[in-house]
Amino acid sequence: MPQTVRVGTRASTLALTQTGHVADALAALADLAVETVRVRTEGDRVAAPLASLGGTGVFVTALRDALLAGRCDVAVHSLKDLPTQPAPGLTVAAVPPRADARDALCARDGLTLATLPPGARVGTGSPRRAAQLRAARPDLDVVDVRGNVETRLRRVRGLVVTPASDAPPAPDAGAAAAGPRGDLDAVVLAAAGLGRLGRLGTVTQLFDPDLLAPAPGQGALAVEVRTADADAASPLAQALRALDDAPTRRAVVAERAVLARLEAGCAAPVGAWGRFDGAGALVLDAVVCATDGTRVLRRSASGPAPDDAAAHALGVALAQQLVDDGAADLAPLGTSS
Repeated sequence: MPQTVRVGTRASTLALTQTGHVADALAALADLAVETVRVRTEGDRVAAPLASLGGTGVFVTALRDALLAGRCDVAVHSLKDLPTQPAPGLTVAAVPPRADARDALCARDGLTLATLPPGARVGTGSPRRAAQLRAARPDLDVVDVRGNVETRLRRVRGLVVTPASDAPPAPDAGAAAAGPRGDLDAVVLAAAGLGRLGRLGTVTQLFDPDLLAPAPGQGALAVEVRTADADAASPLAQALRALDDAPTRRAVVAERAVLARLEAGCAAPVGAWGRFDGAGALVLDAVVCATDGTRVLRRSASGPAPDDAAAHALGVALAQQLVDDGAADLAPLGTSS
């Protein structure tokens, strides 16, 4: 008999799509019977700006509680939503290969950041994106938005968004309060999420990370389980080990080490991007911005990262350089979650 595995997920269309990819991969890697369990999180229930809700854990805590209570056996998270502090009794047992880490502009009339008119209204729910947009184009009106991907896209004037034929119907809690349709000139979203939902056709510009640094972990997924299950000699543990992608894991370990050392929560405009170069070195860029975009601090580091510990050390060292160079004077640090 195959081992039965219950995979916990948020109920948004994007979360269900991501979880479906992971569930299919696990079932293909070992003799597993995979079931999906929907879990409603704090971030799904409340329509307030994310920065006011107490940190990245608003999308994670309920899933972790379900794991610890035995209501599910696996939880799939967007890695950028995962708090940097580990949860006792739980382990991120797999980080699958990363999708595109970049941010994307979805604008009316094919506009780009450079061609948006002065005063254009650009929506984002991310203080990190908002600060970097203001730094690049201080004349823009950056508007805080909530809601799922479809809801945000429909707020762009003249952007045609039709339901994806293969997407399960699952509204996000923030959608009802997300505002009227067609009141924005553009929105900024993660390219990975748009790709997973088949929405890359709405993208008018993919941002180079030198212009808009992504969130630590953006584009990657975290597959979390109870620590005892990760260490067990079971089909699930076997599948998780096969699913884990070492280069992706080490890159996001370094990025998240920057965030943890800076003690930066979701209200801090901090970006980080790690990747391996052709020589096998881990290259890590990080940025800290003033929330109004008037000041930006960018630093880079690189070095060998044969394991997670080395990747973590590189991230800590880069974060320390940012601190030494005045990062705390720019952003609200010391508020990690």
